[in-house]
Amino acid sequence: MASSATIHRSSMKKILRILVAAACLTVACSGEIQPVGSTRSPGSGSSSTTGGSTGGSSGGPAQLCVDTINQYRSTLGLGPYTRWVEQEACADAQAASDSFSGDAHGAFGQCTENAQNECPGWDGPPESMITDCLQSMWNEGPGADFGSHGHYLNMSSTEATRVACGFYTTPTGKVWSVQDFH
Repeated sequence: MASSATIHRSSMKKILRILVAAACLTVACSGEIQPVGSTRSPGSGSSSTTGGSTGGSSGGPAQLCVDTINQYRSTLGLGPYTRWVEQEACADAQAASDSFSGDAHGAFGQCTENAQNECPGWDGPPESMITDCLQSMWNEGPGADFGSHGHYLNMSSTEATRVACGFYTTPTGKVWSVQDFH
């Protein structure tokens, strides 16, 4: 018989996935996500819910994330990914969901992405952790085995054309970041 903690965790994961799906629908319909308790006005770039904050849709860490990935791609002669701004709020919601569940890639697929990389629970702030996280992923390559080189393969893909970088900072300062590729 499953323990009550296992059942509770499973229920929480289902609830979080539903919330992320709802957030993604909100983004698809309005281009903005306004979580309950948000302190962000549309277009301001960050929000705060229950003590945490998302990366928002302005330049900042999201642009740094895309620029860093594109710098690595240029070393292979690959063209740059387009910044997928329309899905950044959804990616922020994925990062938040994964931080709540403690399950990296737990919300994968909720933002119509085809591939995803994630930096789970890094020391923040986002502007200082994202380049180190992306460096560690790039250092997985080159190689063709997805199990060993998957992050590198997503960053160097010739099939994807755009990337959305999402961020969530926990109340304790840990940063969860997802990079959604499409």
